[in-house]
Amino acid sequence: MGSFSLLLLGNILTLWLSTAKGQVKPCDFPQIKNGSLYNQKNHRLYFPAPIGKQFIYYCNVGFLTPTEKDWDYIRCTAHGWEPAVPCLRQCDFHVKNGEFLQQRENYIQDQSVRIQCYPGYGLPNGQDTVTCTENGWSPQPECIRAKTCSKSDIEIENGFLSESDLTYALNKTTLYRCKEGYVTPNGETSGTITCLQSGWSSQPSCIKSCDRPVLDNAGTENNSTWFKLNDKLDYECHVGYENIHKDTKGSITCNYDGWSDKPTCYERECSIPLLGENLIVNPKKEKYKVGDFLRFSCRPGHRVGPDSAQCYDFGWSPRFPTCKGQVRSCDQPPELLNGEVKGTKKEEYGHGDMVEYDCKPRFLLKGPNRVQCVDGKWTTLPICVEEKRTCGDIPELEHGYGQYSFPPYDHGDSVEFTCMENFTMIGHGSVSCIGGKWTQLPQCVVTDQVEKCKMSRLTAMEVILPKKSEFNHNFRMSYKCRGKREYEHSVCINGRWEPEPTCTRSQKGSCPPPPQIPNAQVMETTVKYGNGEKVSVLCQDNYLIQDTEEMVCRDGRWQSLPRCVAKIPCSEPPEIDHGSVILPRSSEGTRYPLEPRSYEHGTILSYGCDDGFRMAEDHGVTCHMGKWSSPPHCVGLPCGPPPSIHHGIVSHELDSYQYGEEVTYSCSEGFGISGHAFMKCVGGTWSQPPACIRTDCDSLPRFENAILTEEKKASYRSGEQVTFKCAPSYQMNGSNIVTCVNRTWIGELVCKDSTGKCGPPPPIDHGDITSFPLSVYAPLSSVEYQCQSLYRLQGNKEITCRNGEWSEPPKCLQACVISEDIMKRHNIMLRWIENRKVYIQSGDYVEFTCISGYKPTNPSPPFRTMCIDGHTDYPSCSKKTLLV
Repeated sequence: MGSFSLLLLGNILTLWLSTAKGQVKPCDFPQIKNGSLYNQKNHRLYFPAPIGKQFIYYCNVGFLTPTEKDWDYIRCTAHGWEPAVPCLRQCDFHVKNGEFLQQRENYIQDQSVRIQCYPGYGLPNGQDTVTCTENGWSPQPECIRAKTCSKSDIEIENGFLSESDLTYALNKTTLYRCKEGYVTPNGETSGTITCLQSGWSSQPSCIKSCDRPVLDNAGTENNSTWFKLNDKLDYECHVGYENIHKDTKGSITCNYDGWSDKPTCYERECSIPLLGENLIVNPKKEKYKVGDFLRFSCRPGHRVGPDSAQCYDFGWSPRFPTCKGQVRSCDQPPELLNGEVKGTKKEEYGHGDMVEYDCKPRFLLKGPNRVQCVDGKWTTLPICVEEKRTCGDIPELEHGYGQYSFPPYDHGDSVEFTCMENFTMIGHGSVSCIGGKWTQLPQCVVTDQVEKCKMSRLTAMEVILPKKSEFNHNFRMSYKCRGKREYEHSVCINGRWEPEPTCTRSQKGSCPPPPQIPNAQVMETTVKYGNGEKVSVLCQDNYLIQDTEEMVCRDGRWQSLPRCVAKIPCSEPPEIDHGSVILPRSSEGTRYPLEPRSYEHGTILSYGCDDGFRMAEDHGVTCHMGKWSSPPHCVGLPCGPPPSIHHGIVSHELDSYQYGEEVTYSCSEGFGISGHAFMKCVGGTWSQPPACIRTDCDSLPRFENAILTEEKKASYRSGEQVTFKCAPSYQMNGSNIVTCVNRTWIGELVCKDSTGKCGPPPPIDHGDITSFPLSVYAPLSSVEYQCQSLYRLQGNKEITCRNGEWSEPPKCLQACVISEDIMKRHNIMLRWIENRKVYIQSGDYVEFTCISGYKPTNPSPPFRTMCIDGHTDYPSCSKKTLLV
């Protein structure tokens, strides 16, 4: 067995014994900051090192060992390497404009010393102590002339100093304040500056500012409470309001004299444009507010157009009529795609005649449902749009039943309801599927609990009623208000009159023709609508309807107007884990790459999962006004039972495992795990399984002069122990047991001569004993070693025979050989010796310098270096550069 194999086996034995005794693991190769292990290239074979092992190391220039030497020993202990910090910074003791209070030859890392500065000088931070750190002194031991700052050096505009001192000591802070309307760069009314070695830390700054303005009938997304000079504030008027410039949006700027404008929005007004000849408007005003309306008449002539118009935030609508002396009749009403005229058509249609349209089943009418003949032309037709939204199951009616069919129900489908016996229906007797939703259900109330209506106490009306004070459910009342010709009607519904009879000025009346909503499909009409009637709006392409889809006629005015806003595209779709967007394929079958682009409003994209994953939800993402809906996510596929391995057992085996779950393997007796003992379910498949390998030991080790105490077996289980004894005249040194651990025997038996005699002393490299060698040495015999020429002996030169063993022999450290060829390649020479070849003993220093015309290369090893067992580092120099 070679020396290296013996050394490696010895390290393994030491490791096993340390573990058995509860000690920590051995030491790995030491990382010596600011130093190196001696001959570390060759010594790497000795690691990990056992506890108690020591090695030589040396420190770089400017660093010392904790014993303040250039080199020392580093030892492996139970707590790691000692010393823990092998190389410490060495700091010189020069101080500018001052002196150290404790003088010593060296100061090393973590040592502190007090400094006394000369009169008129001081340390920059006001302290009197400096500390030697890894990077040198901290702070630098430099006493500088004591600094003061003058108040006259402070320049402040739009502010003032609040203190009366004329001079300020180093590190002293003073307070300044800003005038009204000015603030510091941080937005405060006051600030501070500090006297530093270089002067004042900064000049005071008071900048013009504006407080947050009061927004009248407007709002802003900016939450700042103050604004700097030239800052802009954007605002937007509330619906129905505009600023002085007739815009709904505006911006103001912070100037020296305050805000450039007042962010005030005024209720929008409509003015009367130039009217046509003979057109009369009523009422006449200079300005009209949003919601006001005009009535039109002609004198003389016929009115061509609507009889009224309403003021909106976007102006008057519909357009004003004109007056003509003669008007024409109209042809038959036009055909409506997917719709038809309600009622019977006439043979002739004169100026002002109306026709009502209705859409076919599953189609939704958009725009005015009535058109009018105006001077030989029909007003704009409505549009019948296919309604693809359907309704699901009909909601149940308590105490009632309906004539059901199977869902889905198309737009326009109706279902009739009937109440059970002794129940009375309140509300409409049917529900309809409109736009994917069912209209409101009626109620079935116990007939005996249906309430009656009281007679209205209004006196300003003429009522046609029988003489009684209470009226049954569904009773219909007719009444006429004073000064009016038409009768109004109201029905008793479960104790309430609907609509409520009233004769106030705000009596509900008809509305002017519905307005043309900006960016909506054209729906010019001249037809008036009654109270409660609705008109559905359809936006133009690339516009989206918001707020509501219908406008409602209430109290003579159109209310709840929808808006048509421009559709906003989306940027790149969101990314998901373990999946991606499904892209279209080319004609060759390859998928097109997902290139940066924008996606139109309403775009729907689908996702697919990577192999081993599936979609948790079956949906994609939809672009809605610049934002994508929430994307789906991919979940890992489950795994079946884990695979079987030879001589292995799975703990808690199941039929199925979820993504990410783990199983642990154990091996049968006589076998051990190779690799990780667990496997993980990853996307429907298991990770790499471990293996169970045999751990028995097949053959016993042989030990010189040792005899087995038991019968020899063909193999031994891991953990099994075997006992030996020594041959006659020999004595056991240490344990007599070896252990089988994973096919390897751990333990080393040594049987020594019981007489205590020793054999020949151990040989050493580059040295020998000074006496003639013998074959046998008596106990306590000694021999002395000496090294060859130019080699330096390290350790005890004398060893002694004790209990049959020699004590540890010394080492002969090799000298360093430096030749002219090596120095020539590095452009260096010996600083003090000019021999062509020189020998330097281990532990001695050699110093180099650059040859003429060269300078040290940066970085470069130090020019003063130590020889350690035949090894030294060479610095290098490079040619100087001449500056022209």
